[in-house]
Amino acid sequence: MSAAFEIQLIAVFVSVACALPGAFLVLRKMSMMSDSITHTILLGIVLAFFLTHDLSSPLLIAGAALMGVVTVWLTETLTKTRLLSEDSAIGIVFPLLFSIAIILITRYAGLVHLDTDSVLLGELAFAPFDRMIVLGTDIGAKAIYTSGVLLLINTVLIAVFYKELKIVTFDPMLAAVLGFSPAVIHYGLMTMVSLTAVGAFEAVGSILVVAFMIGPPVTAYLLTDDLKVLLLLSALFGALSGVLGYQAAHLLDVSIAGSMAVATGLIFALVFILAPKRGLISVLIRKRRNRKEYAQTTLLLHVCNHQDSAEERQENGINTIAEHLHWNQKKLEKTIYSLVRGEKVNIERALITATPAGLRMVEDAKKNLFGG
Repeated sequence: MSAAFEIQLIAVFVSVACALPGAFLVLRKMSMMSDSITHTILLGIVLAFFLTHDLSSPLLIAGAALMGVVTVWLTETLTKTRLLSEDSAIGIVFPLLFSIAIILITRYAGLVHLDTDSVLLGELAFAPFDRMIVLGTDIGAKAIYTSGVLLLINTVLIAVFYKELKIVTFDPMLAAVLGFSPAVIHYGLMTMVSLTAVGAFEAVGSILVVAFMIGPPVTAYLLTDDLKVLLLLSALFGALSGVLGYQAAHLLDVSIAGSMAVATGLIFALVFILAPKRGLISVLIRKRRNRKEYAQTTLLLHVCNHQDSAEERQENGINTIAEHLHWNQKKLEKTIYSLVRGEKVNIERALITATPAGLRMVEDAKKNLFGG
């Protein structure tokens, strides 16, 4: 198994493992919580190391996961006071805990391999050097197995608790009525996010963990309203970002983690622009069509309201109607042209009259506006 393949496999495993719980963070409007957790868990690692003095101790993972939950609890406690918004609370808790970790590292662990740069940025290129040896046989990079187990755990947990997560995410009150504890599900999800961040950031760094945890789900959200499809698309976009990012890094000789994060952003930008329903182009087209229909309906309403008598019809003259509607001549000409093409109005002796099709359009507009 080549080093290039191992790196891409690790990236795919990590990206999918991060994207799955990240989808629920996006739906719960807690995206920035992932950024907070991926930084503050460093404090948990540092404190656990001071207790064990062993970088390979499983207590480091436990300490980091616990610190992630503490971060969520502190943020929510501040938010519940109603003196701070959630983003403000995150802005207080996240720098505080992360800065404490940095101070402890620089002051008491300067000679220990707890490098802040590698924690933030990660370096996938080094992952193949840390091998998994079983009975004297090299079976591949250790990160492949840790990220694979992480992916398996997240997949199983989401599959088993899918119904609970779905109900609590979209309707916590209903979940409470049905006997589910929203608080238990919430902190269970936050624990999953913390464990995912702990398991992933040693290989890819906290910045890429955030990119994988939020980028693919946000991209998928632009394409679907179905939760199952959202999860599948999130996994797909995450894996695609990992592979394309590595290929770009290899081609340009730049940071692998940085390239993967950029790939995540570029895929999002592409979907953001081209998504059929929520994409920028489709939204602009829909707004333009709505403005056009609104202008047509407004003109037709004016015409219909002033064509009952010969005296009132004079207000429907091409040369005077712009003044009545407070439109410029260009807008009037464009609207009349589109109505004539649609056979909704006729022009006779410089007067505009509504056709049966135009009258139906007015009736439909009134029904949509007033009902019935």
